[in-house]
Amino acid sequence: MSTPRTPGAAPPPRSTPPRVAAADRGATRIADRVVAKIAAQAAREALAAQRGGRPAPAPPHAAVTVHHDIARVRVSLELDYPSDLAAQCAAVRKQVADRIEACAAMAVPEVDIDIEHLHAPQTGPATGRVRRLR
Repeated sequence: MSTPRTPGAAPPPRSTPPRVAAADRGATRIADRVVAKIAAQAAREALAAQRGGRPAPAPPHAAVTVHHDIARVRVSLELDYPSDLAAQCAAVRKQVADRIEACAAMAVPEVDIDIEHLHAPQTGPATGRVRRLR
């Protein structure tokens, strides 16, 4: 049975539950595909910075495996050729590792780079005589 309340009286104060330590509250799990999206965006930004703001020929793709807050990352790129491939890969590795550590609070011991295609500079349309076969 509840105690009668008088009209206009404030409700009785509620007791606050005891504070639970952060370690006992649970954990936040970040899905692998979310980390992969962070990695792909970081790679895109690194390539744009290397190319003077121009976007890469194709957007990078990333695959990530997370185990105990350690992310293993593989990034697939398409790069222009000729260019300094090692410098571009180093910039992508650093940007991806830094961004995942900052955004997802995960260690990134390695970032594997797969260069899937090299794009040669576009040559203009053929000039001079064009021979047609019948």
